[in-house]
This record gives sequence, C-alpha cells and structure tokens, in this order.
Amino acid sequence: MKIAVIIPSRYGSTRFEGKPLVPIAGKMMIQRVYEKASQADKVTEVVVATDDKRIIDAVHGFGGNAVMTSEKNRSGTDRVAEAAELIGLDLDDIVINVQGDQPLLDPECLDQVVEPFLSDPDLGMTTLAIAIVNENEITNPKDVKVVFDTKGFALYFSRAPIPFARDDDTYFDTYKHLGIYAYTRRFLEIFKNLPEGKLEKIEKLEQLRAIEYGHKIKVVVTSYDSPEVDIPEDIERIESIIR
Repeated sequence: MKIAVIIPSRYGSTRFEGKPLVPIAGKMMIQRVYEKASQADKVTEVVVATDDKRIIDAVHGFGGNAVMTSEKNRSGTDRVAEAAELIGLDLDDIVINVQGDQPLLDPECLDQVVEPFLSDPDLGMTTLAIAIVNENEITNPKDVKVVFDTKGFALYFSRAPIPFARDDDTYFDTYKHLGIYAYTRRFLEIFKNLPEGKLEKIEKLEQLRAIEYGHKIKVVVTSYDSPEVDIPEDIERIESIIR
C-alpha cells in the first residue's frame, strides 16, 4: 500500500498572491512544506498538485515532484483527487492532503493521521486536531474548531466556539482543527463527487460535506501545531518561530 502526500498549491490568492513561492527564512514556503512531508516515516512519495507552471518549475528546481492539474477544480480536495489519479494510485492506497501554507508542519503529524487506517480497513477519512492553548483561537473564526464523539469521530466543525458552555464555571478543552486530511483513494473518489453541502456553504468548510452526507471522519488528536500563512503579515510570525 502506498501512502502519498499530495500538496495542493495555487499561485492565485485574493489575500496573498504567489504565496507558495514566497521565501520564509531564505527558503520558499512550498519547499519547506515539501521537505517536511518527505521526512515522515510512513510516507512513500510526495507530490505538489498545481495549475500554475511557475509552481511546477519551482518544485522541479529544488528536486521535487509536481503534477499539473486542471484550473477548474472547485477545491483543494478536488485537485488532490485529480493528482491521485494522475500519479496512478490504487483505490486502496492512502492519500494525505497537506496544505501548502503550513511551513512548520511536523512530519510526525503525517504518521499519526494515517495510523487509524492500519487497524481499521473500513475507514475512509481521517484528520488532525490539537487542544487549544491560546484562548484567542477559540473565538477567532480563522481557527476552525471541532467536536468529536467518544470513539473519536467528528460531530461538527465550526468557525464558532464549540462546544459553548452555558455556565461560566464549566472547564473543558476546545480543539482546533488542523487542515491535514488522509483518505483512501476510494473514498476520495466518493467525496469529490458529492454535491456541495448546505453547512459547507455556510461555514466555507469542505470537510462538512462528508458529515452532511453521512460519512465518518476519524479525528486524531496530536500535540504538534501547524500554523498557517494566510496573509503577508504571517511571514514574520513564522520566521520568528523558526529562529
């Protein structure tokens, strides 16, 4: 069984055009993500999926693998599904979807997110979460929250604080969703053909599509955060962590 990391990467962005190629502490962001993903023990290959020749050339320039995908993909997941087909993955192979804007990705996360597949052959999709330490992330809609059942399957994802305590003296962990997913290629084919969900459209969270149509997502709790670069001002914050 192959375990492939596919990194969807677009040059165009309304908030930060050319983000994948921006240098962070002297190295392009897409290169940092690619190299981190390549260090995971269980991963057998890493590929960047893009629709822009500038990104293809940049990845080839540092010795990485990249494939050109359609400009018509409606989401990063659809781009990942197309790339999985292009590189010839079998339906039982595992695909890890890693966002190209997480330059501090810890390779251990990728081994953790695929671990449930090794013991549950019927599993279709997993993702990562981390207990929030910075209380600002609980109320910031940029940071997606997740709640899950006693078996670790996601109940809901939201930009709002969930769960919300009625009483002020109620203490509990709030979990932040990290944008890293793993799927069997078989489930990825199912997922990409589902219509957009109502909740997905409201929250602008594509993982809600799976839940709305009755599919389960196993949530793996990790201790490794993976902060994202959303706007140019985030670069300085990431570089300070690297230093």
